[in-house]
Amino acid sequence: MFHYLWDTILYKPLINALAFLVSVVPGSDIGIAVILLTILVKLLLFPFSQKAIKNQAAMAILAPEIEKIKKGGGSKEEQARLTFELYKKHKTNPFSGCLLVLIQIPIIFALYYVFFKGINFQSDLLYSFVHIPEEINMNFLGVVDLGSKSLILAILAGASQYLQAHFMPKPKITAGGAGSFAESFAKSMHMQMKYIFPFLVAWIAYSISGAVALYWIVSNIFAVLQQIYVNKTERKALTEEAKILIKDGP
Repeated sequence: MFHYLWDTILYKPLINALAFLVSVVPGSDIGIAVILLTILVKLLLFPFSQKAIKNQAAMAILAPEIEKIKKGGGSKEEQARLTFELYKKHKTNPFSGCLLVLIQIPIIFALYYVFFKGINFQSDLLYSFVHIPEEINMNFLGVVDLGSKSLILAILAGASQYLQAHFMPKPKITAGGAGSFAESFAKSMHMQMKYIFPFLVAWIAYSISGAVALYWIVSNIFAVLQQIYVNKTERKALTEEAKILIKDGP
């Protein structure tokens, strides 16, 4: 059942889209097709990822207000009520980001699997209206062979992963202390995403193929641009709301 759903809903649509793109892009360049397919998938996931990024920004900005509620005394029930009202007022849910990420994971993994398995279009995987490309040019722009390992693309994949982590909202630790376990854990995860995960991405990208590395590069660049967009369009509004909240009190 799982295998059927995986093939029907995720893997086959992606491999067919890639086959179609290879047939229509100039020179049957697999690299251009990979870029277009990655962008297409990111655009389909845009509403989900956009919500998650907005939620991250809101949580970072509202962190001082949550800390004020904790330091304000009162029972845990009262603190929970005030915190819930704060989230409700700013239409923020601390768990929504995780849920939205979980929705994206199967699609992203299926796209990754398309490249991991190798660019091999088989007639039994293609729909009747999608034909096997007559030509498949694995040399991206005539320079990089995406069918084999590419050190340059692997390094760029790791660098783009670092760039993405750099633009992510940074977790805030309360002043005068190390903060709660949740805050310390969030800071630790952020540091690992920024300084350790890029090396892991580069290693995986180099171990598999240039196509996987190119997918990661495009995906990360798209995420960085989306984060910059949110920072410019949403952060100012959220900050103004937080200032009003600070002035009026919880």
